[in-house]
Amino acid sequence: MPNLLPRATPAAAGVSSRSIAALLDRLDALSVELHSIMVVRHGRVVAEGWWAPFSAGRPHLLYSLTKSFTSVAVGLTIADGLLSLDDRVVDVLPDHVPAGIPEQGRRITVHHLLSMTSGHRTDSLAEAWRLEPGDLVKGFLRVPFPDPEGTRHAYDNATTFLLARMVERVTGRGLPELLDERLFEPMGVDHAEWDRVAGGAAFGFHGLHLTTEAVAAFGELLRREGRWGDRQLVPGAWVRLATSRHVETLPPETGAAGADFLHGYGYQFWMSRHGYFGNGHNGQQCLVVPEHDLVVALTSATTDEQLALDAIWGCLLPGLDHGDSPRDDEILADRLRGLSLPPVPGVAAPGRSAEAKLDGSAADAPLPDGTAVSVEPTDGGWLLRLGPSLTIAAGHGEWRESAPLGRPVVAAGAWQGNTFVADLYVITTPHRVRLAVDADAGTAVATWNTVPLTGPGLTLHLRSPLMTRPDVA
Repeated sequence: MPNLLPRATPAAAGVSSRSIAALLDRLDALSVELHSIMVVRHGRVVAEGWWAPFSAGRPHLLYSLTKSFTSVAVGLTIADGLLSLDDRVVDVLPDHVPAGIPEQGRRITVHHLLSMTSGHRTDSLAEAWRLEPGDLVKGFLRVPFPDPEGTRHAYDNATTFLLARMVERVTGRGLPELLDERLFEPMGVDHAEWDRVAGGAAFGFHGLHLTTEAVAAFGELLRREGRWGDRQLVPGAWVRLATSRHVETLPPETGAAGADFLHGYGYQFWMSRHGYFGNGHNGQQCLVVPEHDLVVALTSATTDEQLALDAIWGCLLPGLDHGDSPRDDEILADRLRGLSLPPVPGVAAPGRSAEAKLDGSAADAPLPDGTAVSVEPTDGGWLLRLGPSLTIAAGHGEWRESAPLGRPVVAAGAWQGNTFVADLYVITTPHRVRLAVDADAGTAVATWNTVPLTGPGLTLHLRSPLMTRPDVA
């Protein structure tokens, strides 16, 4: 795919390459597992890197950063005159209104959904699915509203699901198809993959997979207030409205953690100490700082999404308008080209094999208890057989890719004494399974680095597209 954005050296765009290196150092010291980074200044990419086995052309699951794209779809639909901020859920989706709906449920509008101010105090998703397993809209309207609408922000995944369904109802088109035609194709983004609920609809609140450059280009589109080249893809008025503060956000004990999550919420965007950002679970972030002509896109597997923002403010921001020497720029470029997550240490032990039964008794185990596991040497690496349906290639000192169920997994391993250890990256997501096989005991254990929000079963996440009833905490 051709570049979506032009390139420049850090110095040419007035960015200190040493400040970018300091950002990488800070995040490394904090053990933040980054998968990619892209820094854009004055519309040009000045730094970009992927930690192997992640790579530039590979889409990455964005989790709730997806919400910001759904917001744009809402804005396009409003601009087309098909929807308004005052339109009520019960009027747009009358066939999804439950009997005995509380009066407040009848008053919930597009504005309330966008700003997550419906009156719920916590995320309604799990309760809504429990109440109505086959109809999240009905379930959302059945969950009690302890606060008046429009008065209190509570991060609520189901609001975005409703917005996606409302857009689809009034446009007669699927959310992915609408964004492909109106946003992605005109920008040159040629592959956007969506995870879906069992009925086939895109989640809307999560599930979009894009490359890091596509995320950065989205941030740049927002910075330009919806203009891309000579085309106004998104109305500037909508970008300004969506990225403005509509409601205060709550402190960490009841809301999102971290200083940058306490500056207010827009229309599916977080306000920040500087600019605004879209945010996804495990640190999928698109940060836009208009006052500095700055966009930063990150993918990662962190459990603390505030850490990267703190590092950007502390390391990168002070380096703006202070370009370093060409040699400093070269040193940074060399570092970015050589990024890698740590490989599994150990030896190849050619010819050695193992068979085991997996202990899957832990609640978040990626494979069922008792799964048969075998490690078979082949061609300088191994074939890992996990039950009857998963055969995964793993390299030693190199990454090997396979796609046993349709979605790729990239793996490498090594022998550590009598234990075979491998990392299995579900490479289009933030998630990795660590497999440890004790050849002497005939036992194996598999654990996630971070458990996927849509459930711990590994086979689910190796199917494309992933289709499930969401189970999001």
